[in-house]
Amino acid sequence: MTHLLPPLPYDLHGLEPSISAETLALHHDKHHRGYVDKLNAAIKAYPQYQKFRVDELLRRLDSIDPAVREDVRKHGGGHANHSLFWQTMTPQGQAPSTTLSHSLENSFHSFEGLKQAFHKAADHVFGSGWVFLTCGDARSRLEITALPNQDSPLSHGATPLLAFDLWEHAYYLQYRNERPHWIDAWWDVIDWRVVERNLDQAHARHAA
Repeated sequence: MTHLLPPLPYDLHGLEPSISAETLALHHDKHHRGYVDKLNAAIKAYPQYQKFRVDELLRRLDSIDPAVREDVRKHGGGHANHSLFWQTMTPQGQAPSTTLSHSLENSFHSFEGLKQAFHKAADHVFGSGWVFLTCGDARSRLEITALPNQDSPLSHGATPLLAFDLWEHAYYLQYRNERPHWIDAWWDVIDWRVVERNLDQAHARHAA
């Protein structure tokens, strides 16, 4: 399987003013493409891994040949994390549905509680990394997971539903060193419909 750079589900100006067209183009066309190209190069000599989707590679990371495991973790993680990041944003920001709101309230007491938990997790990420809304494989409770670099919750037995990028290439052209402003702006473009779909799919997979 050759891994491909997914197209953006909106045009380059679609997420302004939260994300500028210049930032989006650089982030998607250069940084994400780099992870895809390096993942393909890493597994080129390992045909036993070429049949798997990137999420499958990351879920079985511990069984990957040690000679290529680190490349799969870094570049496969970068590919999967960015793919989720693009999917869970939209030019038409909207509030979570009643059903999703109940799930969020059960885990974080309120939508504001979710935001506070996300911001707290982001504040504790030193340097580059991600913050995720995740669903554990063994339970339906939602959690906030912060991971360094391009690590993926998929390699830790959880399903990521929503991803927030804390790497400088995600925001520095626009927000400079004001990372809290980037976090605030991102909430305006979250596609909660996709988050709910991801949660439904996770529940279906856990029940299978």
